[in-house]
Amino acid sequence: MWYALILAGLILIALAPFLRERMLPTIGPTARHGADGDFAQLSQGVTHYRWVGPTRGPVAVLIHGLATPSVAMDGVAEGLGAMGYRVLMYDLYGRGLSDAAPGAQDRPFFLRQLSDLLAHQDAGDDLTLVGYSMGGSIATAYAAENTYRIKRLILLAGAGVHVYESKFAGFCRRTPILGDWVWGMFAKHRILSAIPKGTRRPAIQKVLIAQRQELHRRGYLPAILSSGRGMLRELQEDEHRKLGREDVPVVAIWGENDKIIPISALGILAQWNREARQEVVEGADHSLPYTHDGALIEALRTALRD
Repeated sequence: MWYALILAGLILIALAPFLRERMLPTIGPTARHGADGDFAQLSQGVTHYRWVGPTRGPVAVLIHGLATPSVAMDGVAEGLGAMGYRVLMYDLYGRGLSDAAPGAQDRPFFLRQLSDLLAHQDAGDDLTLVGYSMGGSIATAYAAENTYRIKRLILLAGAGVHVYESKFAGFCRRTPILGDWVWGMFAKHRILSAIPKGTRRPAIQKVLIAQRQELHRRGYLPAILSSGRGMLRELQEDEHRKLGREDVPVVAIWGENDKIIPISALGILAQWNREARQEVVEGADHSLPYTHDGALIEALRTALRD
């Protein structure tokens, strides 16, 4: 009897994070009811997207980062809209109001979502791609594979050059099965503890609320781990060198105090593509699109004007 109880307890412990994940609600019609924007049924699942800015003008496509949905880019979208861009922004699979689509979250996975959405919206060519953090890796990969469609690539603390990884995240990424269990048991608490408690700025508070809400939807934590094993692991030297050779303009903006994508990435990118225009936002950390959006837009305005 005791052996059976101990065995049952061990099995329950082993299954606990996976059972807990299965008990979380999925994103469906109820959660999407009344949401800003629209929803597209693409080949991998439903994608939530929004258009911001004028109805006519050059198209800019915004791609958010690893952990926070497209709301993190609202300030950037509004700033580009004020500059005359038609801005298309969307939630990556497993984030925001998009489906938690099955599959390894690697380059083909994310480029398929982006290609599907551009075709669905008939976005055309001459595109400006704007990628934040891991979204920078996605934007860079797409631009390198479709240079004929790209007018400009803009990277905001873009990954694909150099990314800091904690020991916890590194262990979970490198260790199949056991890493999945450890991630399922402890990642939620670690992510929640890293989110600031509050702020007086409504725009930032909106992002912090969205970050907490993500932790209560099925598929979010597995998506973060899968992206860490896939898209976020790419070192994109070849892509950046190709963009330089083919004269695709690149603008990279970094946060002075960024601990996730350290400022040393600026020097690495300069070696790969000497033509890249680079700017630094003073006092900003990795949250610069929503904490320093004003300074970020001003840096963009200067870079695009020049």
